[in-house]
Amino acid sequence: MRPYERRRFHWEVNGLVRICRRFLLSGCIAASVLPVIPLHAQAADQLSAAAQIRKTESGAASEISGTVLDTNGDVIEGADVELSEPGSQESLRRTSSGAMGQFDFANLEPGTYVVTVFRKEMTTFVSKPIVLGPVAAVIVPDVVLRVQAEETSVVVMDERTASIKQVEIAEQQRVFKVFPNFYSSFDWNAPPMLPKQKYRLALRSLVDPVTFLSTGAVAGAEQHQNVFPSFGGGWDGYAKRYGAFYATYASGTLLTEAIFPSIFHADPRYFVMGKGSTRARMSHAIASTFVTRGDDGSRKVNFPEILGDFSAAALSNAYFPASERGGSLVLINGFGDLGGNMMGNLIREFVLSRLTTHARH
Repeated sequence: MRPYERRRFHWEVNGLVRICRRFLLSGCIAASVLPVIPLHAQAADQLSAAAQIRKTESGAASEISGTVLDTNGDVIEGADVELSEPGSQESLRRTSSGAMGQFDFANLEPGTYVVTVFRKEMTTFVSKPIVLGPVAAVIVPDVVLRVQAEETSVVVMDERTASIKQVEIAEQQRVFKVFPNFYSSFDWNAPPMLPKQKYRLALRSLVDPVTFLSTGAVAGAEQHQNVFPSFGGGWDGYAKRYGAFYATYASGTLLTEAIFPSIFHADPRYFVMGKGSTRARMSHAIASTFVTRGDDGSRKVNFPEILGDFSAAALSNAYFPASERGGSLVLINGFGDLGGNMMGNLIREFVLSRLTTHARH
């Protein structure tokens, strides 16, 4: 039974327990002036009579007792209590505090003793040396144990180390432990990435095996639907579609996740809310396409995403067939990428956050 449960039990069932505890506490407080105090007169008479009996039976008539309390004045049951000589590591007697927090060492020979009281996850109490005469009954005052404070270690990292750590965390994030989810941050207060780390993560994304496999799947789907018919059919048409799609993905990734974020000092990651109303989370996901977090923590227009998508779309004119080029290709690819980014943010917020293996929430 825990201390506070025991206190409720004793207070509700027998009010006399509170009176007894107060009596013991008042005795302990009065005893703080002196290293050792005698018992109340009536209790001392009783102990004296009992001591005489013990002296007759065993030849030792001295006794040390006390009550173990916490900082709230509640009794502590089950605390370990040891009796030893000053300066000695060897325990002469051992016992545990009872249901009322009491402990007692009886039939002691005259001498000098030290009482040590301890309990798991609480501080240790060590009494002052107690000198016992041939016939003495001593209460150890102020036996109070405090909850031991948890040790907290704070690791302070410089800007470069913190940035490298963010990339290491991102590289561990995969959906079903397979598909990369590098650009989702599950730590709302994550430190920013330096330009070097932005490029590193972008390149890591480009050479991931899943990227090559997914590019192959998209190229196959485009060929099956005869998208961009100017590429033709067969393996030659498939290779052209594969190269075009990968070139578009690579240029878009480098421009939106590395080059422009470094120029505009913006964070390329999507910061998952994870909590709040559905409406608030949806608004955050959609707005993140147009408003991003700066490296200084401020909110700013997401120029890296907007300019990056349309710049990558413009570059696609260089490798698409002449019949497919033009302003329409730029607009289709540019707005398509923006729409894809919004949809991707919604999926990150509501779906991938529960399926991603990651180091931190």
